[in-house]
Amino acid sequence: MQQRSIGPFTVSSIGLGCMNLSHAYGTPPPREEAQKLLLRALDLGVTLFDTAALYGFGLNEELLGDTLRTHRSKFTLASKGGLHGSPEGQRVMDGRPATLKWSCEQSLRRLQTEVIDLYYLHRWDKRVPIEDSVGAMSDLVREGKVRTLGLSEVGAATIRKAHAVHPITAVQTEYSLWTRNPEIAVLDACREIGAAFVAFSPVARGFLCGELRDVSTLTERDLRKSMPRFSPQNYAANLKLLDQLTLLGQGIGATPAQLALAWLLRKAPHVIPIPGTRSIAHLEEDLKADEVELNDETMLKLGVLFAPNAISGPRYEPAAQASVDTENF
Repeated sequence: MQQRSIGPFTVSSIGLGCMNLSHAYGTPPPREEAQKLLLRALDLGVTLFDTAALYGFGLNEELLGDTLRTHRSKFTLASKGGLHGSPEGQRVMDGRPATLKWSCEQSLRRLQTEVIDLYYLHRWDKRVPIEDSVGAMSDLVREGKVRTLGLSEVGAATIRKAHAVHPITAVQTEYSLWTRNPEIAVLDACREIGAAFVAFSPVARGFLCGELRDVSTLTERDLRKSMPRFSPQNYAANLKLLDQLTLLGQGIGATPAQLALAWLLRKAPHVIPIPGTRSIAHLEEDLKADEVELNDETMLKLGVLFAPNAISGPRYEPAAQASVDTENF
């Protein structure tokens, strides 16, 4: 696989988002299947694995720790704090310094490692100045518990404020053909400070894979049930875009998912997509996207086809959108 940089780390151009192995997309796969997928990703050259304290309320970090601890020197490990699960099973956002330090200690224990390579603030808790949260995280760097810091779902102004406290190595936000908000200001802010941009949900939560045609098949535990773009009416409209994407891919011998990932890789050298999957076949398909070459004409066609005003439905419902820092986003 091709390589890209995240601060001091050289990683595979496509990483692995591990959330859906434990969280948010219906019933998780059996543990042994999840472990096989993680090990296959490592065998195929993936060297960036992304998890968080929130995913499965700690279970995802435990999965990675149990599966990959003996291979720790072979990959860059990213996790996140600032969102975690309560004993009552509720999602808790807490960016206070003491909580962030406690959360990191818990993550280190579950991941069975002495240091996390890239530690993100999962969401900015707006009750706490970003400078205070990042200041606490910088203490973790000085203590040798994490190597570098990142931010997730923040706008350009917040990135600059945080970077003034401690160097920000990466910013992680949803970015794909159908979610292009980072192009407003965040990609430029990352370029300005020398940070990598890590694109989560790069195949639009499965939409750009081309296989989900009927949203009525989604289970009640699937996060997408609450997302406006996956409502029956909006999804029916968005499927028309998918059909055209499929035709474009057929013209160059690429699947829709490969085309979507190749588009991200071509957008800028500091963009690193982290698709997630439960299928080894889909994993292998995704990773071949770094072999797909897109010319200027195809890039232009994709940009026009998936213009922001062509997408039906907002990204999140209002309550979820409120947790995202949208200033200069």
